Amino acid sequence: MAGVRAGGGGRVADRIALGVLTRVFPAELIDEVVASTGRGEVRRRKLPARVVVYFVLAMCLFRPAGYEEVARLLSEGLRGWEVPCTAAISRARARLGPEPLRALFERVCRPVAGADTVGAWYRRWRLVALDGTALEVPDTAVNAGYFGRAVSDRGAGAFPQVRMVALAECGTHAVFGVAMGPFTVSEVALVGQLWEHLEPGMLVLADRNFPAFPRWRAALASGADLLWRVKSNAVLPVCRQLDDGSYLSQIFASADYYQCADPQDVRVIEYTLPGGTEVYRLITSVLDPAEAPARELAVLYHERWEIETLLDEIKVHQRGPGAVLRSKDPDGVAQEVYGFLLVHHALRQLAHHAARSRGVDPDRISFTRTLNAARRQVPAQAGFSPRATGQSLPAVRG
Repeated sequence: MAGVRAGGGGRVADRIALGVLTRVFPAELIDEVVASTGRGEVRRRKLPARVVVYFVLAMCLFRPAGYEEVARLLSEGLRGWEVPCTAAISRARARLGPEPLRALFERVCRPVAGADTVGAWYRRWRLVALDGTALEVPDTAVNAGYFGRAVSDRGAGAFPQVRMVALAECGTHAVFGVAMGPFTVSEVALVGQLWEHLEPGMLVLADRNFPAFPRWRAALASGADLLWRVKSNAVLPVCRQLDDGSYLSQIFASADYYQCADPQDVRVIEYTLPGGTEVYRLITSVLDPAEAPARELAVLYHERWEIETLLDEIKVHQRGPGAVLRSKDPDGVAQEVYGFLLVHHALRQLAHHAARSRGVDPDRISFTRTLNAARRQVPAQAGFSPRATGQSLPAVRG
């Protein structure tokens, strides 16, 4: 539909606003990623690519709302524009595909903590963690065939699932790396896609599902330091006992273990929690106890739970408890997952901004209140061009 315009002048694509989302993802950036992925429209449409990207973000912000209701929220205050029907929106999402959302994630989603961000650092290291989860998707033939589903002694799960492994900043809950695939692909098979997001100055926390010699070596090659829990049956010979109670050891590639070829030095910390009997075993690439004493690392490891909390933010508060994603095909699922991650990142930037302005830990800022504040902004700001500058982020109470 050529030349679709809203009342008051200007194309609809130039006048849709999403509050904090258009601050984090401005129209110029959306246009760049759409063009770079070859998803721009050849002719003028009622739902041009930029509008569809913003629609996907709004869809993931207002998860309980239907397609047409989300479109109404986007266009509130825009006279002379008829809300598209659900079928038209579905076709527009299919035309867009997942590529622009993936490119937008790669352009924008980075660690956000500054040097003065409370709770984001341990000594000289930025704390980050990795973990995996699964999201249920609609039980269509194409989704079931591509993703597969969980199977137990009681039978197959009701819905197919998409597997996702995320890398996030502990202090701010900002996700800055993600790998996803069918449920039939394991977390440890996907995690290799995340090493490129690591860099020197990070300390990476991971649970006992991930350690293995090849993964340790690959992650270490990024220049980051590692603090990973290992299973109780891991073979870790004592090479040298250290004054802080930890000890130096070595790990080997499984094929070379008996020849002790190509060893990798690690430091081992073993401890129990007060009142408990379970022995926790950690290995770290930080070999000098003066840089990171064993007791401090034992306490620090439990910051890994921050990534569990952020996955709960996405799965329970954004998506809704027990809810299934909307998309009925794998491309739509990938597009939707990136949409949820992008919205979460924008909300976490908002919470970080509020926390820094008060000098408090971002953990003190309620995610639910941040989410509700962002939702309230959309109808309040609709009809103003996302090209407008000089707007400040709204305050969010903790």
